[in-house]
Amino acid sequence: MVTFKSRLPKGSERTTALGDAEAGLAEHYTGLVRLAYLTLPPSLGRHRRVLVAHGLVQRALPGFRLWQAALRVPAQRPGPERHGPVWAVRERVLRAALAYERRPRWWPKSLPPPRALRPTLPVVWGLRLFPRAGGREEIALGKALSGVSADVRAAFVLCRADGLPEAHALALLTAAGASRADRVVRLARQLDAPAVEAARPLLRSAEFDACSVRIRPTDLLRRRHRFRLAWAVAAVVAVGAVVLSATGSAPGAKAPHPTAGAGAVSPGDLVRTPRDEWLGTARVDFTAWPPRGERTGDRGLLARALATWAAPPAGARVTRTPDTATDPPRHGTRLLYAGEVDGKAVALFHDGLRAVRYSEPLSPDGSSALDFARADDSDVTTAAALVVSRGRGTSRYLTAPWITGAQTRDLLRPGVPAHPLRVSKAGVTEPARTPATSGLCGSWPALHLHTSTLIAERHTFVVTDLGGLAPAHLTYTPPPGRDATAWQPHEVTGTPARLSWARAACRLTELPGGVRTVSIWDFAEQNLPEGGGHAVWSCVRADTWRGPGDVSVRFTAPGAAARTVARSRSTAACSRFGRHVLAGTGWRARSGRHYLLAAGGGAVTGIEVTGAVRASAGGRTLAVRAPADARVRVVARLAGGGKVAEVGDSAED
Repeated sequence: MVTFKSRLPKGSERTTALGDAEAGLAEHYTGLVRLAYLTLPPSLGRHRRVLVAHGLVQRALPGFRLWQAALRVPAQRPGPERHGPVWAVRERVLRAALAYERRPRWWPKSLPPPRALRPTLPVVWGLRLFPRAGGREEIALGKALSGVSADVRAAFVLCRADGLPEAHALALLTAAGASRADRVVRLARQLDAPAVEAARPLLRSAEFDACSVRIRPTDLLRRRHRFRLAWAVAAVVAVGAVVLSATGSAPGAKAPHPTAGAGAVSPGDLVRTPRDEWLGTARVDFTAWPPRGERTGDRGLLARALATWAAPPAGARVTRTPDTATDPPRHGTRLLYAGEVDGKAVALFHDGLRAVRYSEPLSPDGSSALDFARADDSDVTTAAALVVSRGRGTSRYLTAPWITGAQTRDLLRPGVPAHPLRVSKAGVTEPARTPATSGLCGSWPALHLHTSTLIAERHTFVVTDLGGLAPAHLTYTPPPGRDATAWQPHEVTGTPARLSWARAACRLTELPGGVRTVSIWDFAEQNLPEGGGHAVWSCVRADTWRGPGDVSVRFTAPGAAARTVARSRSTAACSRFGRHVLAGTGWRARSGRHYLLAAGGGAVTGIEVTGAVRASAGGRTLAVRAPADARVRVVARLAGGGKVAEVGDSAED
């Protein structure tokens, strides 16, 4: 009988029959593949992640000796699951998934990691595999997991989907080579602690099931072009070989310049969505936009736009938002608009991942321009408008077909009514003022867009121009009520939402490029000491199209401007998957006394201060006398157990 060993703490080695391990692998195959799929980097794409996850699980058994690193936990009585065959196989899968993107120090950054270059099974040709699409909650959970490290994702799956006790998850991560496994488990617990019961069925849904996949063909037109190109290249090579063998090669002869166009997209290849398709589709995004504008039939304009996109000529101005590819157009590119706006001919496209705007002057003078922006996974609000033309201090927008009206409003003046904005039959608005990116912040214009009740329950929402092609969607979450863990973002239409945005709008200039949504959450309210009035703690979260979100915590006291007291980049904090928030700051009363203030949101039930000042308080706020320059550490206790540190810091149990 073939056996393998699992290396355990000294004195507890076990030998497991390979047949038993194979049976355990087959029984738990779906869960092991899910663990590998969610641990692997999302940048691989769903098709590649499905294949790699299956390959890691299938290679965890045959022809390999499974070793388990010494556990850094006190010795316990082993149970059947803790050190059985499934435990060893799960460790092997986890170790391989965590190590997939590791590179030696000498490895070139331009090349994929070594493990990605190894030929492995399974291999699929001519088909694309991906799990079935989930609902809004599954997509939101996937985005939250993409914003954390691989070991945190693995800990989240082990604890939430597989239901392992924390001690077992800690032991597995330690054995699989995760650094600081205790901190990893703690971060995974904080990611979604108030929704433990909801997270487990979500992780077991079809969105994350790499064993129940949908199959689609690859780009058939591109494959045909590549096949023809391969035959053409083979013919040229054969002819060249015959010529060279007959005449010999001339010394110093220059190689011919390669020509493009075998797989180029022509105006006739562009997808044109039927005008009323948005009324009968469940996918209300850029794919539902019909082509509009008076020059949608101008093949010359479209050909110049596609040629400039494929190979921008010298002098063409090209811009892109962060992490947006500028590669040539692909088959399946959709035409959104072609027309004349403000003395320029403009064409707008969408290829499933990007929105692309091409513009050229109508006069002979001037050069063309090309602008790229991420536009994948859009929805009713984030696919509601695109900037079709930008002038001095103004912009024109092309609105979605489901937009029935538009207004402009100054966010800094919440009491001033909105002004109507005229929209043409083609969906192009009249020039609307844009926010100033420099100088004094005297106003902050925003758009109020009204949707058709045929496709959305929300009738009005607010977007603002942050310099990209797609304006950013603004939302507001009010202070918690009786249920502190409740999370329901609102549109910026009510008085509290407008007042909150009036305090924060001018800070939008600090955000990075490519922002998709910006939300404000007033997570705590606090009565200040010595009758100092009522203060508000707010969390401003900016989510980008590429996934990660940046957070800043602002403190607003009566009679004073709001000030930023904490920042954190690429975090899940202040989202529905990071509702436990804590921040602290110093404050000076009118008497001249200095206080340390702290407040928490979500499931925070108590706050502790250590360092130069030691204090604790129940509830979600704390105020204690402290020197102005006191060095302290603030940690909050959670209702479900565990602790959370200030935004931008890390807590220890």
